[in-house]
Amino acid sequence: MATPDFIRAIRASAGHQLLWLPGVSAVVFDDRGRVLLGQRADNLKWAVLSGIPEPGEQPAACAVREVYEESAVRCVAERVVMVKSGEPVTFGNGDICQFMDITFRCRAIGGEARVNDDESLDVGWFEVDALPKMDDHQLIRIKQALSDEPTWFAPTSFD
Repeated sequence: MATPDFIRAIRASAGHQLLWLPGVSAVVFDDRGRVLLGQRADNLKWAVLSGIPEPGEQPAACAVREVYEESAVRCVAERVVMVKSGEPVTFGNGDICQFMDITFRCRAIGGEARVNDDESLDVGWFEVDALPKMDDHQLIRIKQALSDEPTWFAPTSFD
């Protein structure tokens, strides 16, 4: 994922320390029920498309923007399917981030899937029963987007 300019500015004074950041993920389906995935350039893994909202950008607008920037597919966000805090991630340059991810179910409305920036090595449509190898947290997002269940979030406890 390309680092937005506002995070570069923060990193200039914060160094590599842990940054708590917003993130959005888009589980995009076409009219045939296939899901749009991208093979990330940074770790070579297949994943749903995701990104970091710019300051003041609405999460759904960010999801739509990221999908287009990464894949040239136009989509609309239909609903929030998951809100989840991820584990800290250490990038190759030593930067540490932890993301509060909002996952949207999206519907494709146009465009032809192709690599549209330098964040992906490949993009494409996949049948949900023939997905490439992916991490469990990617599969959980897709499963939740396919369900008619309420938005998933970790339950609270009053210990």
